[in-house]
Amino acid sequence: MANAIPDISLNDGNTIPQLGFGVYQIDPKDTVAAVRKALEVGYRHIDTAEMYGNEAEVGRAIRESGVDRDEVFVTSKLNNGFHRPDDARKAFESTLAALRMDHVDLFLIHWPLPTLYDGDFVATWKTLEEFRRDGRARSIGVSNFQVAHLERLAAEADTVPAVNQVEVHPYFGNEEVRAYGRAHGIPTEAWSPIAQGKVLGDPTVVDVAEQVGRTPAQVVLRWHVQRGDIVFPKSTTPERIEENFRIFDFELDDTAMERITGLDRGEAGRQGPNPDTFDYVPA
Repeated sequence: MANAIPDISLNDGNTIPQLGFGVYQIDPKDTVAAVRKALEVGYRHIDTAEMYGNEAEVGRAIRESGVDRDEVFVTSKLNNGFHRPDDARKAFESTLAALRMDHVDLFLIHWPLPTLYDGDFVATWKTLEEFRRDGRARSIGVSNFQVAHLERLAAEADTVPAVNQVEVHPYFGNEEVRAYGRAHGIPTEAWSPIAQGKVLGDPTVVDVAEQVGRTPAQVVLRWHVQRGDIVFPKSTTPERIEENFRIFDFELDDTAMERITGLDRGEAGRQGPNPDTFDYVPA
């Protein structure tokens, strides 16, 4: 089937669909309809987080979709305000309660927050290891971890993260983090894959899209998957949700891939906060 989504193998023996549907910044009142549409189109991987405020709606959409729970890969992430082990345990229980599920397929530390909690994200990680041991999180991973953060986990903890979800797009390739992941069996998940739309008008992206007869968004998402990363675009527009799904029935040649990769601006291309200094905790 042309639109069959490949699975990526994780280092813990599980797999994850390479294309997912993200719900970041989707209002809770719009989340059920958006997720149901995504499941109807064929997505089987939904990425949410405690801080997004829409876990309950994601769970409801899955229940109402008619798709079996075991067919949907569900990710959530720990709220920045709950890194202390006991707080993390309570927060994880709240996630399962909101989703109305007995497990998630993947649970992540959302941000390392190295300037908070005495810089001790290792204790937080060891708490996530508990969730994996008891089966309530099938896989555990991290988000926004830099190489130094990953090296500290490798030195002080037993479990290698199943994924690292970080900002990646043509203007910010995040190549050092991606290379560390490749070398240590940690697949990269790319958030903000189209740089919040900023790359879609780039002349190079537009030219490549015209050459292959696809939209700029489809071309950029295809670039991500050909690089081997996991990607989960978000939209509330039904047509866009369908468009973003149709990226497995064409390929970009080496020249097109290199042209898009060449748009990398290094650190200047980063759209979101720098994980080394980010210290936001919801009120």
